[in-house]
Amino acid sequence: MKDLQFDNRFVRELPADPETGSRLRQVQGACYSRVDPTPVSQPRLLAWSPEVAALLGWDASDVADPMFAEVFGGNRLLTGMEPYAACYGGHQFGNWAGQLGDGRAITLGETVNGKGQRWELQLKGAGPTPYSRRADGRAVLRSSIREFLCSEAMHHLGVPTTRALSLVGTGDAVVRDMFYNGNPKQEPGAVVCRVAPSFIRFGNFEIFSARGEVDLLGRLIDFTIDRDFPELEGDGALRRVRWFEEVCRRTAVMVAHWTRVGFVHGVMNTDNMSILGLTIDYGPYGWIDNFDPDWTPNTTDEGMRRYRFGHQPKIAHWNLWQLANALYPAMRDAAALEGALALFGDVYEAENSRMSAAKLGLDEWRDGDAALLESLHRLMFEGEMDMSLFYRALANVDTRAPDADLFADVFYDESRRTESRPTFEAWLAEYAARVEQGGEPAEARR
Repeated sequence: MKDLQFDNRFVRELPADPETGSRLRQVQGACYSRVDPTPVSQPRLLAWSPEVAALLGWDASDVADPMFAEVFGGNRLLTGMEPYAACYGGHQFGNWAGQLGDGRAITLGETVNGKGQRWELQLKGAGPTPYSRRADGRAVLRSSIREFLCSEAMHHLGVPTTRALSLVGTGDAVVRDMFYNGNPKQEPGAVVCRVAPSFIRFGNFEIFSARGEVDLLGRLIDFTIDRDFPELEGDGALRRVRWFEEVCRRTAVMVAHWTRVGFVHGVMNTDNMSILGLTIDYGPYGWIDNFDPDWTPNTTDEGMRRYRFGHQPKIAHWNLWQLANALYPAMRDAAALEGALALFGDVYEAENSRMSAAKLGLDEWRDGDAALLESLHRLMFEGEMDMSLFYRALANVDTRAPDADLFADVFYDESRRTESRPTFEAWLAEYAARVEQGGEPAEARR
C-alpha cells in the first residue's frame, strides 16, 4: 500500500480528553478522546469504491494488499494515523440529550492528497468508545451494506454526502434486535470506512454551549472556519457570521436535494447534521415510492412522524436554530444569527424551485409554476403514484400530443388511476402547454 500523507489538525489543534481508552465517562473540557479500534477475528474486504480510493491516491493494487482489510477492519494502523472519538451532544426528536459522541465511530486521521484535498477517514462499527453508552460500538453487516451503498448512490445522484471507501466483514457476530420486537439475534458484523472533509456536526458545538464551556466553543468555531471554510474573509466576528450564513446555505441546498430525489433521512437529530451540509449517518433512511409527504422509514418515529419526508425542510431549519442558540454565547450577535437563519428559507425555496424546474423539463422557474407543481403533488398523493416512475414517464411525453397512457405503470392501484384520469389528463395538457411555452427539448428532458 502506498503511504498516505496525514495532517491531523483536529487532534493537534484542539484539546484532548486526558484519559485514553474506551471506559464510559462524561468527557469535560475536550473535543475528543483518544481510543483505538477494537481488533476483529477475520477481517475480509467485501466491497470498496474505486472512486473514493482514487481520492486518497490509491488504486486496485493498494486495495488488494492484505494490509488494507487489516487497517479498515480495525486491526492495524498506518503510520500517521491518530485514532479518536469525538465528543458532541445533540437534540434527539426535539429534546436535549446531553453528551452523545462517537459511540461506534472512530476517526483514524486526516489525509491530504496530491491535490491538497483533505479527507477524514472514519471507521463505523470499530468497537466501543467512551461515548458508546450501553452499546458495543459494533455494526451489523446489513446496516453497513446500506450505509456503503447509499453513500455512493447519493453522491452519484448529485446529493451532498459523505462517501464510503470500504466495507469489511469482521468474522464476528453482533447481537441485534432487528425489528425492535424483543427478539435479539446474532448477525454478521462489519466495519464501514466513511470519508468526508470533516465529520464535525451541529452537536459538537452544542455540547460546549450547554456546559458553559464558552472558550472551548469559540476555539472550535475558529478551528472549523480555518480548516474547513478557509475561503471566508473578514475579521473574527464578521468571519464567524459569514460562516454561520454559509452553514445555513449549505444545509438548505442539501435538503433541497433530498426533496429532489425523494430521500428521507429518518433521524434528523442535531448530532446527525453535518456542519458542511453533507448527508451523514445513514441509518433508517429510505426513498419515497408513492408520493406521500407524511411518509417516514423510521419505525420508531411512526407516531410523531417528526422526520417525515415533507417536514424535512422545517426540521433542518429548527436544527439550525438550535445551532444558533449554541453559538450565541461565543458570538453575541442575535441579529446576525437571525439574519443567517432567514437565509435558509430563501435558499431552500430558490434551490427547490430550480431543481423542480429541471425535473419538470422547464427552461426556468416562472410565475405560475408553483401552482402547476402543487396540483401535481396533490394528484400524485391522491392517486398513489410512484414519484420516480412518474418523472421517468414525464420525460417521454410528446408535448404536442400528451398521452396519459404513458403513465399506466406509475399507479399502484388501477382503480385510482381510473378515478384520477380526467383530472390527470387536464394537468398533463396544462403541463404540455407550459413546456411548449418554454421547456427543454425532448432529448434534454429525457
